[in-house]
Amino acid sequence: MLARLICLAVLLVSGIAAAQEIGEEAKACVPDGASNPTYEHESRTVEWPQEAQRLRADLPNVSRHGDRLRLAIDGGKAIDLQDCPYGNAGYQYLYERYDDPGRFYVVRTPGLDDFAYTLVMKRTGRLFTVHGVPVWASDKTRFLTVACSLQPARGTLSIFTPSDEGLASEVEFELPCATESCSARWDFQSWISIVCTPRDEPAKKGKEFVLMRGNDGKWNRFGR
Repeated sequence: MLARLICLAVLLVSGIAAAQEIGEEAKACVPDGASNPTYEHESRTVEWPQEAQRLRADLPNVSRHGDRLRLAIDGGKAIDLQDCPYGNAGYQYLYERYDDPGRFYVVRTPGLDDFAYTLVMKRTGRLFTVHGVPVWASDKTRFLTVACSLQPARGTLSIFTPSDEGLASEVEFELPCATESCSARWDFQSWISIVCTPRDEPAKKGKEFVLMRGNDGKWNRFGR
């Protein structure tokens, strides 16, 4: 595997971004640097055999053709996602599952020094990159992702909502990753709980927060 997920969550502070579309088109591989020496071996002996079991659950809409992952989209069309294991910016596409509420495919996308998930809209074929597993609210109107890594520096809790063309980023909260490791869950459709523990002392009680969505649609943080 090209990379490892470093962690998934951390201490919460607010940093709100306006809702916006973030989709992109599928890109072709442009070699830039030497090929990763372990890519071929690990793909054929570990990653692709494991992926084949997940692909069978969604046949005939998904299939693998060598280094290309093929996904069916509406209108009788399909798009190919091609692995690109070259240089420090290389990446790989590994199928995970189809997400019914969002009508998108979830594709794990490890890189040499990074990790992400690519969400592929079944209606349009547009791609959206997130850095955590989508976790839906009970009413299926929005989902959250939590991401944290020290290298590259990353720390966010993000909330996304489906839109006509795919997904819109509803809000994003900054997460300081240096000292705390946190997990997040939906308690209600407008209430998110975050529990944090110190990185160096995981047995020690940490901090707890909640995010609440008001009648005005804005998310606010409460807690210690």
